[in-house]
Amino acid sequence: MAELIHEATGKMTQLCRRIVRVNVRWRIVERVSIFRDFFRFIWERILVCSTGRAARYRRLPRRENSLSGVEALEGQAVAAYGEHETDSDLVSLKISLLGDCQIGKTSFVIKYVGDEQEKCSLQMTGLNLMDKTMFVQGARISFSIWDVAGDNSSVDHLPIACKDAVAILFMFDLTSRCTLNSVVGWYSQARKWNQKAIPILIGTKFDDFVKLPPDLQWTIVTQARAYAKVMKATLFFSSATHNINVNKIFKFIMAKLFNLPWTLERNLTIGEPIIDF
Repeated sequence: MAELIHEATGKMTQLCRRIVRVNVRWRIVERVSIFRDFFRFIWERILVCSTGRAARYRRLPRRENSLSGVEALEGQAVAAYGEHETDSDLVSLKISLLGDCQIGKTSFVIKYVGDEQEKCSLQMTGLNLMDKTMFVQGARISFSIWDVAGDNSSVDHLPIACKDAVAILFMFDLTSRCTLNSVVGWYSQARKWNQKAIPILIGTKFDDFVKLPPDLQWTIVTQARAYAKVMKATLFFSSATHNINVNKIFKFIMAKLFNLPWTLERNLTIGEPIIDF
């Protein structure tokens, strides 16, 4: 088993080195350019309160004698729909979700954005978009979440889904090791289009994972940690059913982008939701 993990880690290392040398082929760019422009036209019109061009994200100011940091999200989150304010304080952040089919990506997003926001989502073949807007320290933060389907045809959506994303969530089913092995391919493809996004490796269905034999749990944990290390990604085990580490992952992204005062605690205990970085 150790040899298998070592071999998988070696393959990931080789892929990471190749990614740097990848040249984008013009044929692929031409293929997606028309779809990209059309999709951007539609998306800009369904985002509520987005009548102007969104501002680039920036470091948020710290305020004395008031809630600050990521914890302020709990009390200050508001729905984006129905607001009538200017876009001068809107910070738009694009987040992409990649992984195989049937691993719980959509359930993960719905748990975060809520059922009402899910009803307003934009669904296309192989692509599902949802958004959530909140107030943080006087600024409106809008998460634009791109959920890419995991079938073969969804590969065509990777260029537009990954471009300009500030974070890419590489997801796998903790009860299916083949979906973990597939992360290698998703990571390789995504880095062709975006090498700056924050990489996060997420294992879903933790509630089912804890029912597996302890030795199998240990094997999966070891392999996932090895992959995360090569990807230079933070590793989270999550459960949409029990809302385990769902909100925490987005808090982590917020803290990472804006240098907000929030400490993430590492957890490497087998049988508990792993957090490794």
